[in-house]
Amino acid sequence: MIRSFLTVSTGTLASRLLGFARDSLIAALLGTGAVADAFLAAFQLVNVVRRLLSEGALNAALIPAWLRVRDRDGVAEAAAFAGRVLGTVSAALIASSILIALLMPLIMTIIAPGFLGSGTLDLAVQNARLMLPYLAFAGPVTVLMGLLNAQGRFALTAFSPLLFNIALIAAIVMLLVWHADAGFAAWILAATVGLAGLLQLLMLLSRRSARLATPLRASFDKEMRGFFAKAIPGMIASSGPQWLMVAGAIIASATPSAVSWLYFANRLIELPLGIVGVAMGTVLVPELTRAVASSDRDAVAHAESRALELAAGLALPATLGLIVLAEPIVRLLFEHGAFGAEDSAATARALMWLALGLPAHVLIKALSPAFYARSDTVTPLLATAKGFVVTVVLAVLLGHVFGASGIAASIAAGAWSSALALLRKGAGEFGFSIDATARTRLPRIVLAAIAMGALLWLTAGLVPAGAHGLIHFIALGVQIAAGIAVYGLLLQTVGAASWREAVNALKRPG
Repeated sequence: MIRSFLTVSTGTLASRLLGFARDSLIAALLGTGAVADAFLAAFQLVNVVRRLLSEGALNAALIPAWLRVRDRDGVAEAAAFAGRVLGTVSAALIASSILIALLMPLIMTIIAPGFLGSGTLDLAVQNARLMLPYLAFAGPVTVLMGLLNAQGRFALTAFSPLLFNIALIAAIVMLLVWHADAGFAAWILAATVGLAGLLQLLMLLSRRSARLATPLRASFDKEMRGFFAKAIPGMIASSGPQWLMVAGAIIASATPSAVSWLYFANRLIELPLGIVGVAMGTVLVPELTRAVASSDRDAVAHAESRALELAAGLALPATLGLIVLAEPIVRLLFEHGAFGAEDSAATARALMWLALGLPAHVLIKALSPAFYARSDTVTPLLATAKGFVVTVVLAVLLGHVFGASGIAASIAAGAWSSALALLRKGAGEFGFSIDATARTRLPRIVLAAIAMGALLWLTAGLVPAGAHGLIHFIALGVQIAAGIAVYGLLLQTVGAASWREAVNALKRPG
């Protein structure tokens, strides 16, 4: 499990780092304002659909169903089942893309009501329509990735998303070299999104992954209807963080540049959330599904306990680090070109509030697989819906008073609402199985994270105010590296982790 987690996390980390490079270049190219708000609102819509389908979301329904068919009826029947899923998903997404394109003005008005009556709405609609071809490619990509994950083949699925960011970065660099007009640049970037989806599909097909789903055909029979009845709630629930950001963006659209500030702040939350959350959804679901199916309570307890330890061990120091270092990190990554000092300050304030919700997002990723493994996708959906409502209500109240920062705080509160709802439901229905080792390690992990956060706070002056360029990069890098080193040493010292055991686990044959 550690090796699989590391494989997925490494691929996700590489993708997120490229995502930072992409967003830093977008900030330099478009800055903030009407063109940037329009592009990012449209891009956020595509990102939600992307997360609905990929990054572990479809695993929640596809992997347990595929494993049951394979174990019950054999490999050939499992391939036929996957072929029907692949064909049906592809057909449904092509039809949906056409319908969404026709309804895009209405959809964008709902997503960004603050754009209504301005040219920003027209720009957002145009950008979103240009991005829609991505959906037609994302469906088959996601199904093929899920089938590989179900068989424990994580490397290709972990690294194939890199192509999405590579394609966009190449387009942005060319536009910067050409000094393209912001409106034209946004149009080219939007069109490149669809091309990026095609590259991902071609990469998977080149490895003959399609043989896992044959024969290919669309079907809406009873079995497929039952599958999608479970899949759709799970997919929506797995994209909880994105839905909460959509809720925040709906309110933020009434404030100039607020959509951009929240978007760039959230990109920093996505790094630790992706490393932990995507790996949880990709690795933990098949692990728990096998344990639950075989009624192996010890295996269930082991998987859930290690997942919580990994979640806490990565999420807590990331949260404290992002809060303490919000301003220098934002300045280093985004304060270039059209993105100014005022934008950095506003984005950093939003980041500090969003970071408070990071442990809740990761907790949701650790708790949800326990429901998915039991074929329950409705409970996580209801928890996500509760968080969405809490976010909207609080954002209306706090957004008018505190602007983007108030909306960010509302998103964090919505995340905690969802996490607590899952915790109460799971404890009441089947009880989360936490072993004695986890009960000993978790408080020590919290202690080590707090000590690391204190160190970062005490050394905050290491990054001089107003520093830029190489000095800024080196100073911030030294501070982060020191924090990581001290945290690792503290984990070893208090007995929360054994690095020798972890290395030995990676060396063992799977």
